[in-house]
Amino acid sequence: MSDRMPQTYANHRRYVPMYHFVLAAILLANFGWSIRRVIKWPTYDHGMMLILALGLLILYGYARAFPNTVQDRLIRLEERLRMERLLPADLKPRIGEFTLEQLIALRFASDAELPDLARKVLTEGISGRESIKRLIRAWRPDYLRA
Repeated sequence: MSDRMPQTYANHRRYVPMYHFVLAAILLANFGWSIRRVIKWPTYDHGMMLILALGLLILYGYARAFPNTVQDRLIRLEERLRMERLLPADLKPRIGEFTLEQLIALRFASDAELPDLARKVLTEGISGRESIKRLIRAWRPDYLRA
């Protein structure tokens, strides 16, 4: 992956322009147009088109949410296995205390940085993804996020 720009906190979010911007704009415009038609010309056909437009927006949301949920479960497993390998003996029994949010954020910490950062997260009760990500100094990229 040497041809990729190094990943950092500032650029780690993944956007697919055709999905996040173009498709979203098309579906929102269609929904707005459907509302307009129902208001101006209230017919059963226009009502059904509004329901379909709403259904497409719901589908758009779930098309992103379902794979992200599966990926989050895989991240949880991967990070628990990684912690089992990297954390010192006194922290290994506490692996189960990490929340999903903490594990998802900690996946960006390098192997060298993970033990100290994991200890800090547990002892200080740092829970927000963004708060943890901002603490990472040696970024471990994740280019495969869905």
